[in-house]
Amino acid sequence: MSHGMSGWRQRRRAARSRRALDQAMATANTPAMQQELLTLASSRQFMDLPR
Repeated sequence: MSHGMSGWRQRRRAARSRRALDQAMATANTPAMQQELLTLASSRQFMDLPR
């Protein structure tokens, strides 16, 4: 049961992160800023940030 909850939490966190990235991309003023956001999002540290 714990394993299933962990998977659910991971999916929820990923969806929340994706929505935050989508919002940031929509407000990014320059292609350079968009690229920086994508670079940050693809880094391992981004996914390991504490909530």
